[in-house]
Amino acid sequence: MEAGPRDREPTAPDIPEASPGLSPDGPEPEDETTTPEVEVELRPQRRMRIWQLAPIVGLAAIGSLMFAFPLAFGTGDGGAVVAMLGLLISCCAAGWGMMAARRVGHTWPGLPTRASGERPDWRVIALYLSVAAALVALAIWRVARLR
Repeated sequence: MEAGPRDREPTAPDIPEASPGLSPDGPEPEDETTTPEVEVELRPQRRMRIWQLAPIVGLAAIGSLMFAFPLAFGTGDGGAVVAMLGLLISCCAAGWGMMAARRVGHTWPGLPTRASGERPDWRVIALYLSVAAALVALAIWRVARLR
């Protein structure tokens, strides 16, 4: 029984010794002073820049301070209005931050990336929605107690 193609030892093709610049790996470079090839990514890295982060962080800080001070110190009749406005600004900053992060390719833990084609797990979405609903209910309950 004759050996199959995988059982035979590889043999190099017959190359005449007189042909200059040829090796079993291909043609050799003509001179040794050429620089080696370097692979370069043409697209820039997808990361959030400082000009994207600064307004988000600023709005979140202002909104959280507007929300926290009336709740903590109970300043007068306008405290509930200022607190709700602060909550609104904080939520806007959070939404803006999530959209900016999504544009650069970040996702929430447990959720697939945008171009993967996978479906998100309904349990993860239910968990996120229940945590958000609990936080909103606690915030509204606290502001309602100011009156």
